Amino acid sequence: MEELNQTLFLLINANKNATPNPILLDAALVCAELLIFLIPISLLLSWLRGGEQTRKLMLEAVVAGVVGLSISLVIGMLWNHPRPFVIGLGSNLLAHSPDSSFPSDHLTLQWSVAFSFLLHQRLRKIGLVLSLLGLPMAWARIYLGVHFPLDMVGAALVAIISARLSHRCASWLIGPLFRCVSRIHGFVFAPLIRRGWMTK
Repeated sequence: MEELNQTLFLLINANKNATPNPILLDAALVCAELLIFLIPISLLLSWLRGGEQTRKLMLEAVVAGVVGLSISLVIGMLWNHPRPFVIGLGSNLLAHSPDSSFPSDHLTLQWSVAFSFLLHQRLRKIGLVLSLLGLPMAWARIYLGVHFPLDMVGAALVAIISARLSHRCASWLIGPLFRCVSRIHGFVFAPLIRRGWMTK
């Protein structure tokens, strides 16, 4: 399995013996480092513009992301799988700490939230978009030399588990969490709420 993992990595990774195409390199850097910001932006805008039901679904997605990253952290602590550049494999075009590669934290977060959205009819379109945007992110992080292909498979599996767990726990967890976060929201945005610029 590890041999297959490394073979697939070398097929996707930037050619070590050639100067990378600058346009392709810039695109990879954007996909690897900036696409992830669509997650907090989507969550924040949906929270600020949505009603109670939408906000509860955003909290469910946040829980899925937290659960996914927690599982990823535990896996990394129990099994420290080296990144490609740590073992001198392929080319590395993105500075990164030499921590465990499996699973990809970026993809775990991206897909945990996206898969959580997919579980709800009203959020399926944005969930599908965010899910598909995970593919160029996965490609970019392999191309730049910080992840193996199987790191992305692991991220997808962790994301599925975390989204399902969050959904199953929503009936007893999201209500109290919503009330707590709503109080914080009401306090932080009180001036805007009083002026009618933002919903309570």
